[in-house]
Amino acid sequence: MPTTPDLSTAAWRKSSYSNNNGGDCVEVADNLPGLVPVRDSKNPHGPALIFAAGSWATFIASLKMG
Repeated sequence: MPTTPDLSTAAWRKSSYSNNNGGDCVEVADNLPGLVPVRDSKNPHGPALIFAAGSWATFIASLKMG
């Protein structure tokens, strides 16, 4: 059975691509070994998507390549 990781120690940071007007804000936490949680900053107590660190790195690399 899958378990939900404890995100209480997650150090969230807002994406540099999020606007400063309160909309379209994505936050990621990269201080959890092996995991990269992603959430909507407008709903900090809501759900987070959890990615394996390697999968997240591949996703970011593909975005940078266009």
